[in-house]
Amino acid sequence: MADKIRLLIVDDEVKFLDSIAQRLEMRGLDVTKATNGEEALKAASVAQFDLGLLDLKMPGMDGKQVLEILKKTHKFIEVIILTGHGSLDSAVECTKLGAFNYLPKPYEIEKLLEILKDAYEARMRKKFELDMSRMEKIGQLAMGNSALGVLRALRELDNEEK
Repeated sequence: MADKIRLLIVDDEVKFLDSIAQRLEMRGLDVTKATNGEEALKAASVAQFDLGLLDLKMPGMDGKQVLEILKKTHKFIEVIILTGHGSLDSAVECTKLGAFNYLPKPYEIEKLLEILKDAYEARMRKKFELDMSRMEKIGQLAMGNSALGVLRALRELDNEEK
């Protein structure tokens, strides 16, 4: 459904992945599951996600690598790292790469839901700020350009979004 928060969950522990996905779906989130980094990036290439919930330690591409790619390719996604193998160093590194939060396993579902809510609010705030900035630019363009000049400038603004 279009009104649900779209969440990508990535974890190589299938039982855990299924369990957390089911718990979050029961609370109204639109969940897509991936069991590794490559699968996650493939899903993200065909769908837009609001939030990502990534395991840190996975075979092949780890959570840090997936985080870095998602943040580069999806302007507004907020990512939470959920890990049973956490350390202060990895928490700092993930935060520097753009992670919204870093949560150790085992987790409390209410704490996770609160973090997901905060992450979604942060995502919406960033999107709103960009939209307001774009509207201001469009207003300035409309005041000082010909119709053709405005169309060219709007195309440039639109290309910045891609």
